[in-house]
Amino acid sequence: MGVGGVRADYAGTVSTQRVFVARLVGCTVFDPAGDRLGKVRDVVVIYRKDDPPRVVGLVIEIPGRRHVFLSIGRVTSIQPGQVITTGLINVRRFQQRGGEVRVMTELLGRRVFFTDGSGGAIIEDVAIERDRLGEWDVGQLFLRKPKTSASPFAKGPTTFADWNDVREHLSPGEAQSAEQLVATFSELKPADLANTLLDLPDERLLEVAEELSDDRLADALEEMPEDDQVHILEALGDERAADILDQMEPDDAADVLAQLPEDQREELLELMEPEEAEDVRALLKYGPDTAGGLMTSEPIVLSADATVAEALALIRRHELHPALAAAVFVTLPPYETPTGRLLGTVHFQRMLRYPPHERLGTIIDDTVDPVPAAASAAEVARMLASYNLVSLPVIDQAHRLVGAVSIDDVLDYLLPEDWRSHDADDDAPASSSTDTATVPRRH
Repeated sequence: MGVGGVRADYAGTVSTQRVFVARLVGCTVFDPAGDRLGKVRDVVVIYRKDDPPRVVGLVIEIPGRRHVFLSIGRVTSIQPGQVITTGLINVRRFQQRGGEVRVMTELLGRRVFFTDGSGGAIIEDVAIERDRLGEWDVGQLFLRKPKTSASPFAKGPTTFADWNDVREHLSPGEAQSAEQLVATFSELKPADLANTLLDLPDERLLEVAEELSDDRLADALEEMPEDDQVHILEALGDERAADILDQMEPDDAADVLAQLPEDQREELLELMEPEEAEDVRALLKYGPDTAGGLMTSEPIVLSADATVAEALALIRRHELHPALAAAVFVTLPPYETPTGRLLGTVHFQRMLRYPPHERLGTIIDDTVDPVPAAASAAEVARMLASYNLVSLPVIDQAHRLVGAVSIDDVLDYLLPEDWRSHDADDDAPASSSTDTATVPRRH
């Protein structure tokens, strides 16, 4: 039996989408080329209110016995005896963040009580399960009840239980910890979470920021004024700040870094993941009131030979911002910004009118002109309004696609600086920001 499998008796395999952590530990981690990167040593989860804990990553032992963190978003496959990754691993030594819980180190051996009042048990193993959206959550617990025999060799009976069927023991009158407070925020949209955090006293705000996972805090920071973003990141320290910036959209991370002194900005960029830092450096070259300064460098880019079916599959990704999912951009190779020459745009609605096998090159909309990276924010706003668009391609002098600017980016720039502090009923544009989707990011 490998690491996968739902076990009716902890022995039979039913589904490879359920993995027991005790069996996962020790499995070899490979990159896409088949090279060994290390071995799994633990699984890291974060608690959520009313829902099972969510898996955020694995603790990996790499050569030199160094333990590093591998985001679950970088795991492409978990098979019997092996874990396959994208090959990208941050080799900084793993440091457990506030709100994170290690399954092997902290959950196994913990006593829980059944919510039906039937007594307690000890956690002997924890299953993590992958849902239809590709997220991994804690599923069933493998529990051992107290033994019923006086024999010193006897063991208590075992059973399975869902996470919500048990509770952990809390002392009466125990004060709510920052970790528990974070759990109560788990259902808030990023904009609402940002407002809730900013309503807290400063000391409590920083305590909660410490407890929030990197991706959740990044989502909230993107909805805050830049002064508050800088204040929180500086309080968290450079290494944690770099992790948060890795999780933010490149244009938002660039906006924050632009507020910092050059030496501090460069230090944080050096601590960031190289790929993320490269995108942010590219954006920092542009003025904040230009199309280049407002754009994201990660639009959907495809070749002219790609099909409608392939484009729709990319648009369906749940983590994609709605404005960026409204269109795909067709270019010559390479297909990562800065791409080859931009050929045109294909809008989502246009794709729905054609069969899945239709090539994108035959349905390009040539009526939408791209904007130069140096174009002013006012010019971008006029084009979006004139043609009723939600995004526009941004090109450099060589007509290469360097990014896309969306209507929410322009609104953030055009609205008053204090618009986020207005009540939701004051104006429609402010309330519309709460529709921003939660984006799972790399840890």
